[in-house]
Amino acid sequence: MSNEIDINAIENVSSSLYTGVASIIDHARQEVVVYVNKHANMMFWHIGQYINDDLGYRQYSSYGNKILATLSQKLTERFGKGYTYSALTRMMKVAKCYSDEAMFATLSQTLTWSHFIELVTIDDDAKRLFYQQMGIAEHWSIRQLRDKQDAMLYERSLVAVKPEDEIVKTLEKVSPIHMEPDVVLRNSYILDFLGLGRYYTEKELEDAIALQLEAFILELGQGFAFLERQKRFTIDGTDYYLDLLFYHRKLKCLVAIDLKLGKFKPEYKGQMELYLRYMQKNDMQPDENPPIGLLLCSEGNTEHIELMMLNEDRIKVAQYLTCLPDKQWFVDKLNRSILIAKEYTEAAKNSEENGI
Repeated sequence: MSNEIDINAIENVSSSLYTGVASIIDHARQEVVVYVNKHANMMFWHIGQYINDDLGYRQYSSYGNKILATLSQKLTERFGKGYTYSALTRMMKVAKCYSDEAMFATLSQTLTWSHFIELVTIDDDAKRLFYQQMGIAEHWSIRQLRDKQDAMLYERSLVAVKPEDEIVKTLEKVSPIHMEPDVVLRNSYILDFLGLGRYYTEKELEDAIALQLEAFILELGQGFAFLERQKRFTIDGTDYYLDLLFYHRKLKCLVAIDLKLGKFKPEYKGQMELYLRYMQKNDMQPDENPPIGLLLCSEGNTEHIELMMLNEDRIKVAQYLTCLPDKQWFVDKLNRSILIAKEYTEAAKNSEENGI
């Protein structure tokens, strides 16, 4: 019996030691990876910066191309792979796009060189910032970054229709521990996995989502947790029912989703306001933010939404699609939304200036 006790004691102490030592090793390895990644990024950035400064305008000429090709050959002979002509041009492009060394050094603690190469292929500054910040906040791999771009995530985000300075201000607040509603929520959701035909009822739509809940949550995005279906509110003896209730971890709030057939109607706003006020009074916890409402409509009518200033409130409106359109559809939708938003912003500004 004493031998068994000794063996058990040894096993317990050994397991405890193993856990502690393994934790030290894992932590050290992670620090090494971060260190190596950061300093490799900074080396590539400095190379690109140095070439940009030295060649100046000549880098855009055939003469500059020949100089760069010769440089690549010499560097490869001495240092081996990694200094091809294409690799050098990528270093130059990254250094030009991320010209602030201190900012680049900070980003390099999280993003790999492959992330930077992918990001600089995005010409639009606001769009690039969106994918940069979301990639950091949600720890995207390079494959996930490419998949998100392929899925037109930026064009589908609510933040994309805002003026560029507002987009930047919103995205600068995004971090691994904090999100903004207009970044989390989208203006369109693809529900092609539901298998619905051309004609269906709201009940059939809700039932299909319930059966494909995991896929629906994936389409909503990271951080959503399902809480309740057909949540009942009893107000002055009248029962009301909310289609779907979620919680978002980083927004730290309840997210109420109501499903609608057809275009958005103004009365939907009043109904959602009732739900949100009820939940704020009866369901919201002390450490939570006020709840957000998302009205999912099968058809879009941006002008109605803009007139009611819904996307500046805690009520958001988005369109859901039961079949996948081509990518140009998302681009056209975004451009229309931006144009309408700009028209109303300018009209509001002129009214204010004229004292109307």
